[in-house]
Amino acid sequence: MRLSTASVTAALVSTASAHGGVLSYDIGGKTYKGFAPYTPAAGQSTIQREWDSFSPITDPTLSTMQCNDNGSPGALVATVAAGSKVIAYWNNPWTHTVGPMVTWMANCGGDCKSFKPSGNVWFKIDQAGLISGTLQTGLWGSGQMVKQNSTWTSTIPSNLKPGNYLLRHETIALHTSNAPQWYPECAQLTVTGSGSGVPGSSYLAAIPGVYKMSDPEINIDIYANSQQGVTKYTIPGPAVWTG
Repeated sequence: MRLSTASVTAALVSTASAHGGVLSYDIGGKTYKGFAPYTPAAGQSTIQREWDSFSPITDPTLSTMQCNDNGSPGALVATVAAGSKVIAYWNNPWTHTVGPMVTWMANCGGDCKSFKPSGNVWFKIDQAGLISGTLQTGLWGSGQMVKQNSTWTSTIPSNLKPGNYLLRHETIALHTSNAPQWYPECAQLTVTGSGSGVPGSSYLAAIPGVYKMSDPEINIDIYANSQQGVTKYTIPGPAVWTG
C-alpha cells in the first residue's frame, strides 16, 4: 500500500510529538528561545546548540551525547549571575515520566562558541532520580518535571567562578526495558559574580564516557520481577557540585 505525503507527514509528527527536548529558557526573567529542530540552522539566533530532531540518543558512546546532534554552537550567549535560577522549558506535555533529570555545566575555558566539551569537563549542579515510591510506580525526576508544567529549574552555584560555561540539561527515559533514551541540550552562558569556586577532579566527568550500557542503572528493566518493590536508584556519574 502506498501512503500519501500527508499520511507520511502525519506519522512523522506523531512520532516526534512523543519525544523532544528543551525548547526555551527563562534566565533572570528574560526568555531565550532554543534551537528549532526540523528548521534550517541558517538564520536561527539562539543561545542553544543545534539539535536537529526530537529523536532520542540510544547509544551513550556517541559524541552527540555532549549537546545532541549536531551540537554546533549557537550564535548567542546569555549572561547569568551566579546564584540565580535558570528555568528550562521542555515540550509540553512531556510524555516520559520514568527516569532521572540531570543538569550539567562545563567551563568553556574561553569562548563557548569555539569550545568542544571533550574529556573530563562536565560537572553536575543538580539531579533527581527516584524521588519516592518504587521503580515501577514511584515519582521520578522526569515525572516531577512533568508535574511542574514540563519545566525544570536549576540554580547556578552561588560561588561558581565567573566565566563562560555550557549548561547541559538531560533526561534519561527508562520506560523501555533495557533500552534507555537520552535527551540532552546545551545552552551557552556567561556567569558573572565574585565567586572563586571550581569543581575538583572527583566532580568531573566525560560525556560521552560517564554512561555505559553495562551500568546496571542504565541497562535496566524496571518492570522485571526482580525490580518489584525496589525503592532505590543511583544515577551514574559524580556527585552534584554545590560550590
